[in-house]
Amino acid sequence: VSMNAAVRAVVRMGIYVGAKVYFIHEGYQGMVDGGDNIKEATWESVSSMLQVGGTVIGSARCKEFRTHEGRLKAAHNLVQRGITNLCVIGGDGSLTGANLFREEWSGLLNELLEQGLINEEAVSSNSVLHIVGMVGSIDNDFCGTDMTIGTDSALHRIIEVVDAIMTTAQSHQRTFVLEVMGRHCGYLALVSALACGADWVFIPEMPPDDGWEDNMCQKLSENRADKKRLNIIIVAEGAIDSHNKAITPDCIKDLVVRCLGFDTRVTILGHVQRGGTPSAFDRILGSRMGVEAVLALLEASTDTPACVVSLVGNQAVRLPLMECVQMTQEVQKAMDEKKFDEAVRLRGRSFENNLSTYRLLSYRKLDSELPNSSFNVAVLNVGAPAAGMNAAVRSAVRVGITEGHKMFAVNDGFEGFAKGQIKEIKWGDVGGWTGQGGSLLGTKRTLPAKRLAKIAEQMRIHNINALLVIGGFEAYVGLLELSSARDEYPEFCVPMVMVPATVSNNIPGSDLSIGSDTALNAITDTCDRIKQSASGTKRRVFIIETMGGYCGYLATVGGLAAGADTVYIYEEAFDIRDLQANVEHLTQKMKTTIQRGLVLRNENCNENFTTDFIYQLYSEEGRGVFDCRKNILGHMQQGGAPSPFDRNFGTKVAAKAMQWITRALKESYKGGKVFTNAEDTACLLGMRRRAMVFQPVAQLREETDFEHRIPKDQWWLKLRPLMKILAKYKTSYDVSDAGQLEHVTRVRPKDFQPSV
Repeated sequence: VSMNAAVRAVVRMGIYVGAKVYFIHEGYQGMVDGGDNIKEATWESVSSMLQVGGTVIGSARCKEFRTHEGRLKAAHNLVQRGITNLCVIGGDGSLTGANLFREEWSGLLNELLEQGLINEEAVSSNSVLHIVGMVGSIDNDFCGTDMTIGTDSALHRIIEVVDAIMTTAQSHQRTFVLEVMGRHCGYLALVSALACGADWVFIPEMPPDDGWEDNMCQKLSENRADKKRLNIIIVAEGAIDSHNKAITPDCIKDLVVRCLGFDTRVTILGHVQRGGTPSAFDRILGSRMGVEAVLALLEASTDTPACVVSLVGNQAVRLPLMECVQMTQEVQKAMDEKKFDEAVRLRGRSFENNLSTYRLLSYRKLDSELPNSSFNVAVLNVGAPAAGMNAAVRSAVRVGITEGHKMFAVNDGFEGFAKGQIKEIKWGDVGGWTGQGGSLLGTKRTLPAKRLAKIAEQMRIHNINALLVIGGFEAYVGLLELSSARDEYPEFCVPMVMVPATVSNNIPGSDLSIGSDTALNAITDTCDRIKQSASGTKRRVFIIETMGGYCGYLATVGGLAAGADTVYIYEEAFDIRDLQANVEHLTQKMKTTIQRGLVLRNENCNENFTTDFIYQLYSEEGRGVFDCRKNILGHMQQGGAPSPFDRNFGTKVAAKAMQWITRALKESYKGGKVFTNAEDTACLLGMRRRAMVFQPVAQLREETDFEHRIPKDQWWLKLRPLMKILAKYKTSYDVSDAGQLEHVTRVRPKDFQPSV
């Protein structure tokens, strides 16, 4: 899936830095066969590639390349064209092959010289082969990378199917068993189980304990008793029990029918997961990795190892290819030896986090098994609705109950809080919430400042000992207001934490916020359709207005994913000369074979250069060369079912916030009551580069432009040069953010403490 974004980025960045770029069609087979399989790529040959699934240049498994003879032929074909840099996009098989090829390179050249196929000069001018890999595999089974290209798109396909099934099952009581891909790795199964709140999941890394059959059936019948009409069980292809015996969808179905008599259906997703349009996340990942790969090749020297470029958290990194391959093979070895905990640990932190979160949320403990903390925790949504808010609330409620707290839900934000719209919320009340868009609790933009006394009174009445606020910029300002009022109102001297949820992604202290991925997908889907509408008519430019307030995140990142020619945002000032240059740029583009343009404009980028103004300017200046259309995307960016990314991000962030609340409550409980006025007990939990961090809101004040409701410093501005380069603008690309070569880190077992 979606290797095309990476291919397009490699070609354009390569051409941009002055290299000659070649396509090798049909993978290694094409490299061995040579001839027309190796063609020079042009700027235009990768146009319209972003919205196409699969891979445009083809890929094929190749037996011949595994032989010495095959690799000799391949080397000859490359030397004839002077190709000494390879960018390989594939799974661990392809990458291991590439590394072997590199190690044999000088030997192969000497053989070609002896056979008289090349001369001395060819040997010396092609003496070193550089390789950079990008991992494209939907299983996400490659160690060292948080997400491989294609995984997110596969999750989109799975979740679409599950959502469709859920609607049919509302009308019939049914049990569904879904098989998803993953022969050796349960990542897809695990994450889709998290994203749809499945009742049970089977993955190769976590074989169920003996006697699982009874446990599962008991859990399914409990859920039925809870009026849950639908059970979903997700199975990875490679699922096994603790005796290495395969667990198949059919044996699960037979079991459920035999033990419970439930109407049970099996759905095998198969190759659906590989198809379809790539998601916004994959297009951005592919584009960022493609540019990163070209930079890595430019910097490669004889002594740098072949590397793979990947993303850890939100940070581009380079890792030695062989270390990743060895690690991936070690996972398989650990699984073969039934050392499953070891395998999960070797898979890396992203996999481990998903697994622990799933375990936390899916098994309801009996009241007798729960610790009783006697603390009351309230959850509320504040600001505009954002997809993924409900997933976060569900996660917070269930984790809170598991930690022994009594959970309270507040309706309609701070306004509802002041009016006393607050009631206890139980485990079953949040069932099925993950896939719902908007905010089920209700949300308002109202700030607490004018209602402090009433909110304090409600906190006293319900004896609320901690607050979890899930929302946008108003949630952040609201938390600042509450924590500033602690001296006046002792009720606010409790742990408070905020989780960012807004489509605009404009919250200081966090690189990402819940809801923005769903909005980006809405933008890219619409842009794809709009671009397609022009495939019959030639020479058309579309001007599209996106949301975001003053924050240009949606416009910029949406533009990168949709392949925009220009994006206008508030953070990067522009004047009439820039507008003129952009029109000129499009006029030049219309002379090529790509006869359409896409211009994105953030809603508040400039009060005078409105969407209408820009539309009229382009229409006038482009007269006779292209015609214009304009679209305002509006509220469709806030709605819709949450994307897999937002569901899981929401789930994991809220779970982490709840665990922080438990710790903070224990630390601030003295003399029979909770009291804390420390700065660090009014926090925002945000993602910063690689880590999730708790930051006191008081300290984030300095980092905020309150007038425009944006952080003063925004990481994604570094993506703008990348977008311009991919749209053929000459610009300076700041490489300071490029990944550095690191080593694959091993997570040490908890009980193993090395001596200091």
